[in-house]
Amino acid sequence: MDISVELTFSPLQDDFEDHIINFIRKLRASGLTIIENPLSTQIYGEYDSVMMLLQTEIKSAFEMMDKGLLFIKIVKSDRSGYEPNF
Repeated sequence: MDISVELTFSPLQDDFEDHIINFIRKLRASGLTIIENPLSTQIYGEYDSVMMLLQTEIKSAFEMMDKGLLFIKIVKSDRSGYEPNF
């Protein structure tokens, strides 16, 4: 089963940029389809692969900071090819 995940990661501390950059670099290294924009990062792939990656990398990112916030949206389908038709 394929899924699409949107993440918005917000470390709640002054030195937030390095935490976000490191998190995104680890996601990119996964081999999954990753699309970034200024507001969020999307991950597309098979459910088990995406969830295993998120479990590992979210835990690692949270351990490296004092406080943080992560919004997650999950859609049951691969929406990576979405193009508006209007």
